Amino acid sequence: MKQSETKPSQLIYEFADHYAEKATNGNTINPALYTQYDVKRGLRHADGTGVLVGLTNIGNAHGYVVDEHEKTPSEGRLSYRGYSVGDLITGYAQEKRFGFEEVCYLLLLGDLPTKKQLAEFTRVLGDNRTLPKNFTEDVIMKRPSSDIMNKLARSVLVSYSFDDYPDDISIPNILRQGIRLLARVPAMAAYGYQALAHYFEGQSLYLHAPDPALSTAENFLRMIRSDGEYTRLEAELLDMALILHAEHGGGNNSSFTVHVVASTDTDIYSVMAAAIGSLKGPKHGGANIRVREMVEEMKATIDWRNKDAVQTYLTAVVEKRAYDKSGLIYGMGHAIYTLSDPRAVLLKNKARELAEATDRMDNFNLYDMIEALAPSVLGAKKGRTAPICANVDLYSGLVYDMLGIPPSLYTPIFAMSRMAGWCAHLLEERVSGGKIIRPANKNLKPPATYTPLANR
Repeated sequence: MKQSETKPSQLIYEFADHYAEKATNGNTINPALYTQYDVKRGLRHADGTGVLVGLTNIGNAHGYVVDEHEKTPSEGRLSYRGYSVGDLITGYAQEKRFGFEEVCYLLLLGDLPTKKQLAEFTRVLGDNRTLPKNFTEDVIMKRPSSDIMNKLARSVLVSYSFDDYPDDISIPNILRQGIRLLARVPAMAAYGYQALAHYFEGQSLYLHAPDPALSTAENFLRMIRSDGEYTRLEAELLDMALILHAEHGGGNNSSFTVHVVASTDTDIYSVMAAAIGSLKGPKHGGANIRVREMVEEMKATIDWRNKDAVQTYLTAVVEKRAYDKSGLIYGMGHAIYTLSDPRAVLLKNKARELAEATDRMDNFNLYDMIEALAPSVLGAKKGRTAPICANVDLYSGLVYDMLGIPPSLYTPIFAMSRMAGWCAHLLEERVSGGKIIRPANKNLKPPATYTPLANR
């Protein structure tokens, strides 16, 4: 085909396909050089521990002890502002109330609120849940996306245009902006899903307005369901999931992204859009979707109630013969947690309660079986001697499935929850940072002499 007959849109595909190998070769670095120059790939030491790049008062994820350079596995612990997440969730359950809003207050302001302070904060959130006039129609519906995370990032970025003081990075203004995002992101995600379901999947369009009197969990279930109905147990389970995903220390990829981007003194919308882009990746927030897909393939191809059949399938996954051929059993293993992930432990217990109430224990038992069998399979096939535990993604996928939440919303739920931690880290960076984050890279390319175009 002559160039004049080729559509411009097609030319770029042909160019990219033709030069992909050249681009690959031009960017390949010998892996041995990373060891030679003691490069901390992934900002991690050779023993898997993280490189210390910051200090935080916000959250702490503990999964091992290092004593005299020896890494010793331990039971996982997660705390927000010094408070055990397990204790927080137990307290809310005993008082028979939702806890995510209180966790947001704790992360943003540093301590637990009084009854009056919590009521005031909850009222502020409720007053700000509704999106600005024409936002839903012009920003979400006119350009629907097949991926809600991309739509969420765009919605957050466009929020800049609806803010009278978007570039003001004073603490009062960031607090105002952060609380407003916490209140509005659930609606952005819910309406993004409704747009996807309608324009890409041919379903009816349902847009329920947020109810200021309801909790975040209740509002979200109400907005994504056609009838707006939900049970108390369902809302409690989603509330717990939101609490468990709200924060995970400053070292995780998306929270570190917040610090990196915020250190340039840019606006909150640019910071949060970058964090959402980070969370979207399957190595970070998108892992729970991979768990769901892996389990669905398992159900379609084997007798998934049979222990031996499940073990054979997991072996095939590790040997890169099943699912996505990556060799990864999704939902197993974590960069920090060794013996247990406290989030997975807490979510599993609540998931069992819902499974019993909805007659879905067969489904629950499959995930339990994966958790029990995966360590021995990985040990046998990959020679792993270190302990490996289920991570939160294994059971969050199960929870969302039992709640009837479509996979396209799994990671957006993570984002609307983690918005609390991200805003807290943004505040911390503004107050205590002060330096632009700029790590070093070693250039390996020797000097080159320019050659005129005619002589190449």
